[in-house]
Amino acid sequence: MNVDWLIVGAGFTGATLSERLASQCNAKVLLVDKRDHIGGNSYDCYNEDGILIHKYGSHTFHTNSQMVWNYLSQFTEWRTYFHQVLTVVDGKKIPVPFNLNSLYALFPPRYAEKLEELLIQHFGFGVKVPILKLRETASGDLSFLAEYVYKKVYYEYTLKHWQLNPQELDRSVTARVPVYISRDNRYFQDTYQGMPKHGYAVLFSRMLRHPNIKLLLNTDYRELLGSIRFKRMIYTGPIDEFFQYKHGTLPYRSLRFDFETINQEYYQEVGTINYPHEYDFTRILEQKHLTGQKASHTTISHVFPQSYDPKVNDPYYPIPREDNRKIYSLYLQEADQIKDKVLFAGRLADYKYYNMDQAVARALTLFKEIASKNI
Repeated sequence: MNVDWLIVGAGFTGATLSERLASQCNAKVLLVDKRDHIGGNSYDCYNEDGILIHKYGSHTFHTNSQMVWNYLSQFTEWRTYFHQVLTVVDGKKIPVPFNLNSLYALFPPRYAEKLEELLIQHFGFGVKVPILKLRETASGDLSFLAEYVYKKVYYEYTLKHWQLNPQELDRSVTARVPVYISRDNRYFQDTYQGMPKHGYAVLFSRMLRHPNIKLLLNTDYRELLGSIRFKRMIYTGPIDEFFQYKHGTLPYRSLRFDFETINQEYYQEVGTINYPHEYDFTRILEQKHLTGQKASHTTISHVFPQSYDPKVNDPYYPIPREDNRKIYSLYLQEADQIKDKVLFAGRLADYKYYNMDQAVARALTLFKEIASKNI
């Protein structure tokens, strides 16, 4: 088989690049994935009980990029959806990111009002303050609040999820879930938010419908190297694996999902409830809230963070620490040596914690570079 491009990995990065190269450049593309499905970690499917589940954890789409939204809208209609998350603190379920409504759910009204006034006075209304910044700059009652929120909402959850305390991680991690001086209970405030009306698997199948795209699942791309010819490759898998770990292993965190179907319409109030202190799992997911599916029963999943082992589970989260960035920089130098033949992109290849829209934006940007150079 002769193709123009061999693309490894059928998640958002690989699928977007396959679609663009096929439809805009008339290129012949072979898209390969070692899993038995397209969509990467965004894959959804109906389980044996007829409930549409996200196999690898809840995926809610949100973006501020009109470019990304318009691109994906070619392949799906959208169900309007604003994600909300609750976390259990002192036996009460409160909104996260921690906001002014969280204050009143936890503290006596007069004290909550005082804390609200202090937050607005010091930072302003509608401002997102990273918890570590709040701890460093607060004094008096705000210092109490900072320590309370840090310990009750962030510290234990971070420890369970990453097996590291917040100070050991890049500050971009804690900045993702700040203290939000607002009464907006939405988890995201992006301009565009929604769920693919018929699910992610349908979205991906429409993206890959072009006749120039050939798809191989259950396939390790290395098995093909002697039997196909291609001009260039795009690789979206772990970059350290591609180079056979010659500079050491890049660490990731993995997850385990324990699914359970329950004979009631809904199990919980929102799609995600976090448990920072209780239990070994970090959260319970119920995707019927996201999908809008109507059924008399529901499926939930308990999410258990795990260490990553290439022989046992899948890599989910690159661990953002300076030591890991140094290792990645060595692989980046290796990638630069072969950039005329192989391009690297995606969460695992770039060793970055991309949201779905960021993965699509990365792919669209890379495609523009490819198209502009006519390669």
